[in-house]
Amino acid sequence: MTLMAHFFYSMNRRTFVKNAGLSTGLLSIAPHFAWAKEEKFVSQRPKVADRKFTSKAVEKAIKTFKKACKDEELAWMFENCFPNTLDTTVDFSMIDGKPDTFVITGDINAMWLRDSTAQVWPYLPFCQEDEQLKLMIHGLINRQTKCILIDPYANAFNKGKEGSHWENDFTEMKPELHERKWEIDSLCYAMRLSHGYWKATGDPQPFDDQWETSITYILRTFREQQRKEGIGPYSFMRKTQKQEDTVPLWGAGAPVNPVGLICSIFRPSDDATVFPFLIPSNYFAVNELRNTAGMLRHIRKNESLAIACEELADEVAEALRKYARTDIPGVGEVIPFEIDGFVNRLLMDDGNIPSCLSLPYLGAIDQKDPLYLRTRDFLLSEKNPYFAKGKAGEGITGPHVGKDYIWPMAIVMRAMTSNSDQEIAFCLDMLKNTHAGTGFMHETFHKDDAQNFTRSWFAWANTLFGELIWDLYLEKPALVHCKK
Repeated sequence: MTLMAHFFYSMNRRTFVKNAGLSTGLLSIAPHFAWAKEEKFVSQRPKVADRKFTSKAVEKAIKTFKKACKDEELAWMFENCFPNTLDTTVDFSMIDGKPDTFVITGDINAMWLRDSTAQVWPYLPFCQEDEQLKLMIHGLINRQTKCILIDPYANAFNKGKEGSHWENDFTEMKPELHERKWEIDSLCYAMRLSHGYWKATGDPQPFDDQWETSITYILRTFREQQRKEGIGPYSFMRKTQKQEDTVPLWGAGAPVNPVGLICSIFRPSDDATVFPFLIPSNYFAVNELRNTAGMLRHIRKNESLAIACEELADEVAEALRKYARTDIPGVGEVIPFEIDGFVNRLLMDDGNIPSCLSLPYLGAIDQKDPLYLRTRDFLLSEKNPYFAKGKAGEGITGPHVGKDYIWPMAIVMRAMTSNSDQEIAFCLDMLKNTHAGTGFMHETFHKDDAQNFTRSWFAWANTLFGELIWDLYLEKPALVHCKK
């Protein structure tokens, strides 16, 4: 392991960068920053020969937007951010005649099921006009299927069997695993990519016998983590100074009342849950189980497995209706972040996705549902303990980095779930004012100083920002200073 890699690992997905104080080692792998040049808005993309993957359809979209956009800085940010996953994180090849795609998260040389799906998600609409792009995403579905068959409880994987910095965690590690934190959303994202690809392309090829077997693994894992018959086969502990990186009660997590919800021992932030019924992830599971049931029925002609997915989705949905609501004086009934099935509730949100804020984006709740709107108002107020407002901006923070560090992804989600053009414009202004001159999104920035940010190379945040800008260009071009 190189010194730089050890640094990233030791920070556990946190790379604190103050005033762009990047080392030479990081600059060799991260997007190139040209801040020293006098010319404004110089492209920060790698040279063409150094790009990992190029899509002719995505390049066409970038040119289209740059030509239409009258805001030079916004056009520059879009050019840098939207292709960042393709430019810097994609490793595509053919193995035994089948496409295989390994997508790293950015500054960590490992693939998260969650991040890899989210990183390529905005490219799905371009697959119909770009066969190579379509093949690359087909390859990612194949790779995710392999990963689930290796271990459905793992959140992050190596490309091969090289082992991990976390191989001494107290859990059942395998050499293919980078990390083994059980998170419901990891499996949900794999189902989301499969369904999204199928709907965008109509192509059934990735959904073979292995894929169908992976769905049985997902279903079994979800059932185990309903914990109706004990805690199941999973536990996790780590020697660490960070409380959120290990799990109480000898790795089992807090007790739950088995009411039909699914336990998630970790959040999408890779932080341990306080109460294991993580509500946004259960909403996500309901939606993706139903989508997958449709695929099983239509493509695989497997009625029994489709029914099993639907039955679990119905059970979780009913448990959400009964247990995942709580009344706040002066606010009304809202969706809690975590519960235990007894009487305990955790009222907050986190900057990662799925979150309570992001549920309409994931198709898990109607954007105009009164329950969601009340929840949204609560989350975007100082009643939420992880909402911060400062000189640089305002938004949702979280325990992963600290209560004063705002997540740009949450600002993007605020814009994507808004019914107000004024609020969307407000979010766009914040995103433009907090990239610290880099032209890229970051994991977080300090509420009072956008130059104090974490993770200079975080491809998911970059691509998500690009998704927002492209969607607005198609639907509300005036908000991104375009005429169509």
